[in-house]
Amino acid sequence: MVNPSIRSVVKRDGQIAPFNREKILNALRKAFHASDLENDDLAKKISNKVIQTLSKLSQDHIPSIEDIQDQVEKTLISEGLDEIAKVYIIYRNKRAEARHAKNLVGVHDDLKLSVNAAVVLQKRYLLKDNNGNIIETPSQMFKRVSKTISAVDKKFGKSSSKSEKLFYNSISNLEFLPNSPTLMNSGTKMGQLAACFVLPVEDSMTGIFNSIKNMALIHQSGGGTGFSFSRIRPIGDIVKSTQGIASGPLSFMSIFDAAADVIKQGGRRRGANMGVLSVDHPDIMRFIGSKSKEQYLTNFNISVAVTDKFMEKVRNDEEYSLVNPRNKKVVGYKSARDVFEYMLTMAWSTGDPGLIFIDRINQANPTPNIGKIESTNPCGEQPLLPYESCTLGSVNLARMVKNDAIDWEKLRNTTELAVHFLDNVIDANRYSLKKIEIVTKSNRKIGLGVMGFSEMLIQLRVPYASKKAISIASKIMQFISKTAISKSIILGEIRGNFPNFKDSVWAKRGYNFMRNATLTTVAPTGTISIIAGCSSGIEPIFAVSYARNILEGSKLLETNQYFEKIAKDEHFFSEKLMQEIAKTGSIQNYKKIPDNIKKLFQTAFDIKPEWHVRIQAAFQKYTDNAVSKTVNLPSDASIDDVRKIYDLAYDLGCKGVTIYRYGSKANQVLYIDNAEQTADPQRLVRANSDYSGGCLNPACNLY
Repeated sequence: MVNPSIRSVVKRDGQIAPFNREKILNALRKAFHASDLENDDLAKKISNKVIQTLSKLSQDHIPSIEDIQDQVEKTLISEGLDEIAKVYIIYRNKRAEARHAKNLVGVHDDLKLSVNAAVVLQKRYLLKDNNGNIIETPSQMFKRVSKTISAVDKKFGKSSSKSEKLFYNSISNLEFLPNSPTLMNSGTKMGQLAACFVLPVEDSMTGIFNSIKNMALIHQSGGGTGFSFSRIRPIGDIVKSTQGIASGPLSFMSIFDAAADVIKQGGRRRGANMGVLSVDHPDIMRFIGSKSKEQYLTNFNISVAVTDKFMEKVRNDEEYSLVNPRNKKVVGYKSARDVFEYMLTMAWSTGDPGLIFIDRINQANPTPNIGKIESTNPCGEQPLLPYESCTLGSVNLARMVKNDAIDWEKLRNTTELAVHFLDNVIDANRYSLKKIEIVTKSNRKIGLGVMGFSEMLIQLRVPYASKKAISIASKIMQFISKTAISKSIILGEIRGNFPNFKDSVWAKRGYNFMRNATLTTVAPTGTISIIAGCSSGIEPIFAVSYARNILEGSKLLETNQYFEKIAKDEHFFSEKLMQEIAKTGSIQNYKKIPDNIKKLFQTAFDIKPEWHVRIQAAFQKYTDNAVSKTVNLPSDASIDDVRKIYDLAYDLGCKGVTIYRYGSKANQVLYIDNAEQTADPQRLVRANSDYSGGCLNPACNLY
């Protein structure tokens, strides 16, 4: 045992910190493991020699981190451990490259996040001064958020210090993250913390432009908005006030779209909307085909609100009626099957429209006496009443695994903490409109979901496309739902029920207490999953190895950390292999990789579409609101493939469905080139800095 005289080290930022000998030993253990030499005694021996040498040097000066790493390299080489020294040097160089990239974007990363996380934080999250200089670190951001949200506890006669610590530990450990506006705006003058809003669109010029104004305020604060345009009279209808002719919903949607384009949300998040139209609206065919024009309604995802009756008529090949929303009169009939086929064709061609099963959504409406739900937030997972908002958050399932098994106790604790946190957000929030505050606080809806599901399955050695994965999905979401309900009951007893409780389904079911009208939502997560270093929502991984666009003209090769570890454990890892895989993102055609590993690391395009839908349905079964999921299809998928997906989603109880066929839009956030067909054999799969998986349409890239 060495008794070092080293007491301190100089960190890279010049600060003096206590010396920790375990860090040297742990670094050596990693190098030994990566070299397939599990020899802890030898690692300890090398560590002791390094410390002995440094102890002598430290008599003259305090060693720096670089001094320590230099000495580790020298000692490994002097002991004849050249291969281990090589692995250590490669690791050291990678870390240096990562630090350099973070420095280039001006982020002092005190939590050792990924380079891409630092880029995303720099673009959207970390506070800046008037000159655009970053003035906080990632840990300071998390402390700002934790302090702001925990302060709500004081309102209920509780100290906030314990909650602040618990919130910070969970968020900084990347176990739970709230939606982006909460991270961006907590503790700031803006103070708007919710991501999801639905605004009504009335059939009047005043009502329409009031909605545009309200949308602008919400987008400026970092939120996304959903609208139903089903109340607007169809094109060619009479306008009595002017004796003119109505221009229809699409003409007004284009104005909403232009306004969203101008706002830019303060440069932190792009504006995005959901546009919904009822399937019985006379302009439904124009709406379905509206995205066939490139660069039209670019700030909108669009969805058709289809009823159970419509789906029945599709399957019976019957006609259904078109109804003028102005006077509720039937103005024509359409073949339900023809309309459905047109939806399939346009979804195949452009990625839009998606389907919203509106009857199913309203059957799950917790406050049906208060109003009917007509629209959702931009990615479809959060159905809301007019003027209602909801705050979202996600548990990182990749962090809920211990010793190759699900850590149910940790998942329970994290879920309870997240419900507490999200309920506090409702009171900490500064609302853009008084109407939104009133409706939101009357129902107190929160949406707790998950991210990192793919990494959880990988750690459990369960393929995504399997019955076992479906079973795990159901058990996970059922557990989260039950735990969240129990926590909301406790909060309701202590803090009071949501004001509309007596008129809710919770009261009818015999509950005496409930703080929140809804508790669970599975969102696409997006940039918060990049911060967390995990896959988006419940999506499969989109590539095993790929190039990430991180800076202007700069790319960084990223490899799935779990694949890299398994590849090293199974002795088929090489940097050359990672480069080869990055040309397509998939490992399915590599003979040297075992078949069980290939199944475990199937990408979104490797997985048959039905498995995407079955996983979505498994989560939906135990989710109060809805589940955001994109069924990504290869470019050669057929319209019949889309039909099967839509039919299966309806039959399995999903509340909506969205597909995206690769290459159906000129502008995407993920590019996969066939290296054999390009002039550049080094062309790699390329992902935008803020793409984390799921929908390839930039309009989806919200969270």
